[in-house]
Amino acid sequence: SRSMLLPGLGGTREQAGERALEQLRRQAPEARFSVLAFGEGAASPVAPGPPSFVRSDLSAAVTRLLDEPGEPPAALVVISDGRLDESRGDRELTDALAKRRIPLSAIAVAAESPRDASVLEVSMSGAAVAHQATPLTLEVACGGGLSCDGVPYHVRELLDGAAPLELASGAVSVARDSASVDLSITLERAGPRLIEVAIDAPSGDTVKDNDRRLFVVDVARERVRLLHVAGRPTYDVRALRNWLKANASVDVIAFFILRTDRSEVTASDSELALIRFPVDELFTTELPTFDAVVLQDFDAVPYMRGEMSKYLKNLAEYVERGGGLVMVGGAGSFSDGGYAGSDLARVLPVELVGQRGGQNVDLSRAVPRVTVQGAAAPMLAPVRALLGGELPSMPGANIVGDARDDALVLWEHPTRVTQSGKPMPLLTLAERGDGRAIALAVDGAHRLGFGEIAAKAAGRGHGALWDGLLGWLMRDPRFEPAQTELVAPCLTGRPTRLRVVPLPGTTGNVEVELVPATEARRGTRHEVAIPPGASRVEVDLGELEPGGYMARVKVGDGGGATRRAIACERGGDEWADPRPDEARLRALAKATSGEVARADDVSGLSLPAAAEVISEMQISPLAPAWTWTLLAAVALGAHWIVRRRAGLG
Repeated sequence: SRSMLLPGLGGTREQAGERALEQLRRQAPEARFSVLAFGEGAASPVAPGPPSFVRSDLSAAVTRLLDEPGEPPAALVVISDGRLDESRGDRELTDALAKRRIPLSAIAVAAESPRDASVLEVSMSGAAVAHQATPLTLEVACGGGLSCDGVPYHVRELLDGAAPLELASGAVSVARDSASVDLSITLERAGPRLIEVAIDAPSGDTVKDNDRRLFVVDVARERVRLLHVAGRPTYDVRALRNWLKANASVDVIAFFILRTDRSEVTASDSELALIRFPVDELFTTELPTFDAVVLQDFDAVPYMRGEMSKYLKNLAEYVERGGGLVMVGGAGSFSDGGYAGSDLARVLPVELVGQRGGQNVDLSRAVPRVTVQGAAAPMLAPVRALLGGELPSMPGANIVGDARDDALVLWEHPTRVTQSGKPMPLLTLAERGDGRAIALAVDGAHRLGFGEIAAKAAGRGHGALWDGLLGWLMRDPRFEPAQTELVAPCLTGRPTRLRVVPLPGTTGNVEVELVPATEARRGTRHEVAIPPGASRVEVDLGELEPGGYMARVKVGDGGGATRRAIACERGGDEWADPRPDEARLRALAKATSGEVARADDVSGLSLPAAAEVISEMQISPLAPAWTWTLLAAVALGAHWIVRRRAGLG
């Protein structure tokens, strides 16, 4: 297993074991050796390359070996460091060997603990829920005489294309072998989250790769906490607000008909909010607590005077750190809302053209045209199920520029084009750092719930649209283009394979872009064709260096991309505790009448006497093979001659 790559007697433990094996062969040249590797499940022939098992389960390997038919072994010699992960316990293993009178001898490949401080174990009690504190226990080990007084630790969340998010930090002192500290961390985003737990090891630490652990936590969500900010009480605003309030899975905080600092409240302003819009609280301290933000027909300028750049920068960073954003059209949205040229514009999936106060709205009615990607996108499946490919006419659209290179356009304008000559996008989605953003450049989506076309689905089209969009924003598996999982844990030195399960009926290729976490750049690309009728595809990502990665998976022509967090380590659990356990090997050998030696001197290890053969059977042919061949040829020729003479030829 992987622990054999740690320091041992005269090199690595693997090298010490190989030298001990050669000494055994020279000591007993007449013995028949079967050299097997044990780690997970049954023992298997030693494969070329470095050890790759992430467990050291000796009992499972020995039990299956004893159950095999044929001649049982006369003895077992275990070459190990004693760090065993027994699935059945030492007692069951020794009892099985003693019953068959098979001695188990051991060769220890390491004797002393290296000077090392390590993250021994990280455990979380209960399920992690977004926005709620989750208990976490960190255990730090120290051995080999290393002084571990006040070792700093850090717990971070690694994000996609953004700086790590600090969750907890402090220091722990290790008086004896190990010490633990109880923490509490809060993860704001649901879904698979990549967590790093690291220590700043003292000087003299010899095993650097166990100073940090990486793992993926599946964070559940009780309800979607959503902030809905609207500038005017339009039909579209009311329809969306009513759907959000009626949805039991959404906890909505809504602000509309807002009052600015300069508004004068009079008796005629019966619909104007009596309280000032809390822009500072919402877009600073409270912003990370929301799963998504919807800006609908919202002119930011009157409410963010003097601090507009600060608040929009906060909102952009919120998206890049995992939040969701939807900008919905209207007279105060997109360029008319003062967003062109702002920090928020960089996270929108469309380019903004024009300036506030210009002609940035097309008031003509139009039926959005569904793109090829939109016809296959899973987030529009609820609408397709109700209305097929039919959409109602919508009154007006905001004028926007081209979709960004990595964006997915689902609806486009049937007649209007951008400055580049491409159809103007109306519904566009995109990944933005660790988060997602949607641009809906119309304020007539409520027509999916009212009118002749909407009546065919009993007015459920509007809710179906937002169910899919909000589900995609929250990475709901129902609206992802594929399901993904690692075939085996990622370890440096062995290939990493990603299993992709596309939606039924999907054709084309599976494209995987692998990017190191926290880095906003393009990564390595891998592409595999989907065989006809295949239900799953495996993509070889190659051998990865230690660290966190984000795999962005695109399947076929539509549906955008789904993301998989990958934690890759050099040693995994096998390196968390590098201390050898020679005492355990001695206990196993003693219980089975075996012996123990160290890898640097195995001369004192005695092997069973060779078995005596008391009877044998020899088989000798009556004649050489060529004699029988010649006789067969002569007989065949004689038979032919007789048939000819008898007139039967």
